[in-house]
Amino acid sequence: MSAPPATYTAAVDRYLTGAGIAKSSARIYRISLTTWGWMFAGERAPTGPARRGAKPPLIPIDAIDNPVLPEVLAELAAARADEMDGDTVNRELSIARKAIGWWQRQGWIACDPTIGIERRPAPPDRTKALSENQIAALWHLDVALREKTLWKMLYESAARAEEILCLDVDDLHPGDKRGRTLGKGGATEWIHWQSGAAQLLPRLIAGRSRGPLFLTGRKAPAGTPTLDVCPETGRARLSYRRAEEIFEEHTRCWPTPSPRLRTSRTWTAGPCTGSATVRSPTTPRVAPPPRCCWPALVTPPSAPWSGTPAPVWTRSPGT
Repeated sequence: MSAPPATYTAAVDRYLTGAGIAKSSARIYRISLTTWGWMFAGERAPTGPARRGAKPPLIPIDAIDNPVLPEVLAELAAARADEMDGDTVNRELSIARKAIGWWQRQGWIACDPTIGIERRPAPPDRTKALSENQIAALWHLDVALREKTLWKMLYESAARAEEILCLDVDDLHPGDKRGRTLGKGGATEWIHWQSGAAQLLPRLIAGRSRGPLFLTGRKAPAGTPTLDVCPETGRARLSYRRAEEIFEEHTRCWPTPSPRLRTSRTWTAGPCTGSATVRSPTTPRVAPPPRCCWPALVTPPSAPWSGTPAPVWTRSPGT
């Protein structure tokens, strides 16, 4: 039991730092909980361009215990479900319930106003894999160096997009073609890439020695967390939401449905199925060439790609 914070925003900060949320997941958790902040205040959360830069309402954390809130939330959640896809709505609901449970265990609130709100059925996603021709076309798109490097790293590493976007420059070991990140539960994991990404990374880093690897094209707005700001350029870390928007913009004109950026580490390539795993640097690896598939970016713990395995790291003989 601890003293409750003064505001809902402060309670979110305490949850993200005190509940063991992995660095690779914290950004998506914060976005989802900010969305719920509007609804806990009895307001509809902004969507699309209106969401960028919108300030969430300041409410006390005990506003969640308001006895009329469950009925209000049910209406707001139903309206949001009509505007958003089922995966997003379900992810946000799951994250809100995890945070509420943690706040209840701290003794800050007593009730869970989301009880009674049902998960939405999500239609099957049939756009997880790309054909050989689409993969070839992807590498010939006229995109910025940042996107080329991000897509190459995702394709070659089979890592979740959130793990890649959370990399800092000082997390990288370029000579070994690997980088250190925090996975679910706070465990240290290693992301490994191949020659394509290795050739692009020095140009992207451009002599920087610290700060986020992937940056936005403009200065970070006031209030951006220090860990998400490059101390050398003043620019902010590229968000998953923006990365997904850019990817969809460049693949929307394809004759088949555009794939989506997801957080799953599962890949799909024709009849091949399996899981791509990231092993400790002390474990020897044999990495087969990537198969014709593309990781789709989805949610964290709903989450930046899914499909059936591309590279599958295996132990070498005798280990």
